[in-house]
Order: sequence, then structure tokens, then C-alpha cells
Amino acid sequence: MPLSRSAQADLIMVLVTLCAALGWIFSREAVTDMPALMFMSIRFFTASLLLALVGWRQLRRMSAGQFSRSLGVGAVFGIGMTLWVLGLRSGTPLAEGAFIASLSVVMVPVIARTVFRETVPTSTWVAIPVAITGLAFLAFANGVRLSGGQLYYLASAACFAVFFNLNTRAASQDSRPRRDGRAGAARVPVIGLTAIALAMVGVCTTLLSVLYGERWQPTLDTMSLALFGWIVASVVIATAARFLLQTVSQSMAAQSNGAVILILEPLWVTLFAAYWFSEYLNGAQILGCSLIFASLLINRWQLIRRVLKQHLG
Repeated sequence: MPLSRSAQADLIMVLVTLCAALGWIFSREAVTDMPALMFMSIRFFTASLLLALVGWRQLRRMSAGQFSRSLGVGAVFGIGMTLWVLGLRSGTPLAEGAFIASLSVVMVPVIARTVFRETVPTSTWVAIPVAITGLAFLAFANGVRLSGGQLYYLASAACFAVFFNLNTRAASQDSRPRRDGRAGAARVPVIGLTAIALAMVGVCTTLLSVLYGERWQPTLDTMSLALFGWIVASVVIATAARFLLQTVSQSMAAQSNGAVILILEPLWVTLFAAYWFSEYLNGAQILGCSLIFASLLINRWQLIRRVLKQHLG
């Protein structure tokens, strides 16, 4: 029996979480040998170029309105990824950073309520204080304050929540009529939307790289084969493939399905970081991350319970 469109979207989103988690590893390796913002600029501009070459026909057929919407989505995403790499550069443990960034899942329905006037599930309001408690335990590990890296990750989570909402609406047909009675905006082609959004990340990180005065002279010593491999893996797997698959999935299924599956990402990051970097958390960090993960489960509990009933009878 063929999988439903919703089930296909869910499987694609699982692959997205794996690609995203691997991106943490690739990026951490790369930024040890080159400036962080410059790395992100190369990573996202190259990935954007690859997708633009593949989807050139889509890009040529996009209307001015679709192009404008894509630029807006990309600008928000660019700010979020810039904050994310600044958190990565801070030295905050990857697992801790991944759980803080995953709070975007809890923020998605809140942003949807604030900006798009959608109803927020009761579970979200229950999840928020649990998430805040988890953040408090992470702060206790740093002397009862959030470190600079943690604040960067928290700010990036807010941007990612806005991006998720905008990306979903841009990639799918907006069937709601406008106030003037006309039909909602037409969907933006997936490859075109993704290519433009990734290019905007490149623009944001390039501008900040210049402002920060980053300097890097690639030589035979600094541009090792390993560094080249991390850059290629980041471009192909963690960026082009990841965000293309995410946009495809979001165009196929409801927002809530994608948001609940994204909670897998910090778990993958924790496992990969423990294996690759031998990175472990202390008691307060483990408790904080556990509470944040619990908030993610609470936030999507109705959907999780429905899925469990379907599979367990």
C-alpha cells in the first residue's frame, strides 16, 4: 500500500533532522580552521548557487510578488542563521545549543498566533513554563545567567520560528481570501524559494563578516583536505539537501507535523556530539536539556498521542 502524502512528508522531515544534526558537526569542524561568518557565507552562497542551477526554470518563471516573498523569508532566515553560527562560535556545548535552538518548535504556534491570528493549543501554554525552567537550569550551569552563546541560540530560535511560519505559507497555497475579497497568494516554487532564502543567509553573513573585519588567507596549511571536505559536506548535505527537503515537506503537509518531527534534531546532535567530540553534559545541563525536550513533547502532545494510537491500536 503506497504511503500517503502526509506520511511521505513526515519521512522526509526525519531526513531533514538528520541532515540538520550532521550540519552541527560539519560546521563545528569547519569553524575551528576558518572564520565562522566567512564559512557561513561560502556555505550558503554555494548551496544557493547549486539549487539555482537545478531550478533555473522555476526562478525565471517566478513573479515579482513571489520573488519578494522569498526575499522576506530569506531575510528572517539569514538573521537566524547568523545568530546561530555566533552561538556555535562561542564554544557552548553542541547538545546544549541544539536544545536551546529547538525551542523554536514551542515558539512556532506562538508566532502563528501573534502574527497570523491562529489559535494556540493549550499544550503550548503548558509547555512554555517547562521550557523556561529548562533554560533556568542551563543558566545555573553558568553562574545563574545565560551565557552569550546561549543568548545567541535563544535569539536564533525565535527567528527560526518566524521563518518556519513564513516558509510554510510561502511554499503552500494560501487559500484564505484577503480582506479585499481576492484569493490568497499563490505558492512559491520550492526550489526557487529555497535558493533565494539560502542566498539571503549568504548576504547577511557576508555583511557581518565584513563588519567584524574577519580575515582568512587560504594556504596549503590552512586549506587542508579535511577542511575542504567539511565545507563540501556542509554545502551539499547540511544546507542544499536539508533545506530543499524541508521546504518540500512543508509544501506537502500541515505545519504541526513538521514542527513535531523537528524535535528529533537535538537528540541526533547530542548523540553525534558525544560520539564525534566526546562531549558530555553536567547534571544541571542534562536536567535543563531534559526539561526543554519535555516541553517539546508537551507542546505537540495531542499530535503525538494521536500518532501513538494509530500505531499501537
